[in-house]
Amino acid sequence: MAAFSTSSSRPYHIIIFGASGFTGQFVVEEVARTASEGPKGSLKWAVAGRNRAKLEKVVEQAAGTLSKPELKSEVDILVADVSDLDSLAVMCKQAVIVLSCVGPYRFFGDPVVKSCVENGAHCIDISGEPQFLESMQLNYHDQAAGNGVYIVGSCGFDSIPADMGVIYTRDQFKGTLTAVESFLTASAGPEGGCIHDGTWQSAIYGLADSNKLRSLRKKFGHKPLPVVGPKIKRRGTLFYSNELQQYAIPFMGTDPSVVKRTQRYLTEELNESPVQYGAYVGVGGISNIFKLVFAGLMFFFFVKFSFGRNLLIKVKHTVSSCESYAIFNGSSFRFIFLGEGYTEGSDPSEGKPNGKIRTLVKGPEVGYVATPIAMVQAALTMLNESDSLPNTGGVYTPGATFAKTTLIDRLNKHGIQFSNPEK
Repeated sequence: MAAFSTSSSRPYHIIIFGASGFTGQFVVEEVARTASEGPKGSLKWAVAGRNRAKLEKVVEQAAGTLSKPELKSEVDILVADVSDLDSLAVMCKQAVIVLSCVGPYRFFGDPVVKSCVENGAHCIDISGEPQFLESMQLNYHDQAAGNGVYIVGSCGFDSIPADMGVIYTRDQFKGTLTAVESFLTASAGPEGGCIHDGTWQSAIYGLADSNKLRSLRKKFGHKPLPVVGPKIKRRGTLFYSNELQQYAIPFMGTDPSVVKRTQRYLTEELNESPVQYGAYVGVGGISNIFKLVFAGLMFFFFVKFSFGRNLLIKVKHTVSSCESYAIFNGSSFRFIFLGEGYTEGSDPSEGKPNGKIRTLVKGPEVGYVATPIAMVQAALTMLNESDSLPNTGGVYTPGATFAKTTLIDRLNKHGIQFSNPEK
């Protein structure tokens, strides 16, 4: 198995690859902020990317923001590029874990995963792209398992709050949890909200390639997961949510696919009872619905054509900007998880579920505050709790990787909070 400790030939616990990117710079700050939580109270880490000058600027900026001038001499800088496989190999051979911040992952993620698998480095990414995540599992799981390497995707807001939220809800329920619905709301601060270029492009190309995702999934040859208890009822395309006291729609992001992959792992590998999952997001009042319908129809139309995708990418620059960090202040997210199942002593094969549970997961701005926290805590959990990970390496979801660890406790201490309000 690939090691979880440093050595003379593998000197860095963590290398942040793509550190000079928009998200990468926040990951740099978060690693610097939490370095004392590394193995034995310290963390040896470096930043990597294709432009040394930009990397130096990011480290200098983190040093100033955190009032840690020592970072400029303590943090090493490595030059590596996804188009230069030799440079990736050199980087991966020096890392215990590579934090991959090189979205859109459909364009830049594969070479990083391949190099990590071949060169014995574990890898964590923050992809919200199901096609990329599932293709990595299809293409590299067996090789990663053979090399003892853990590849863990979607370790940002997509999809740690949702995936670990279902795990947490299951663990808190006294009995057999059979189904969970989640309801997400997000609020912007006084400066409004924004979406960065890489995230926007991921959404555009992900929707454009939805047919390819369906054909990809057929290659796994999965059997349907068993259904315990009544089959979960799917809500409509648009409905009024009593849980949120506003209108809601099905969640279009990565969470449902990630949760399902986790439940498959827990069922097939650990013989645990699967949990059905439905995900929804609040969209506000009636006035917001007309805006949503219009914007949605336009988006769905344009992503079908190359000229439309190019136009959407160009138009994005005129409607939102993440250049002011003040835009993140006051922004937050909130997940409500409503679960049902059979209490201890009840037979899940007989009658209706007789137990309910409500979980709340909340945290700061999703993209550039919560995501770095989740990613870095996932990495620190791997470094400190390697004995609690799956028995073999492979390409895994967060829930499959961290179900037996203290990741949730770590997140609670860093502002992403899991609780059962009724308890």
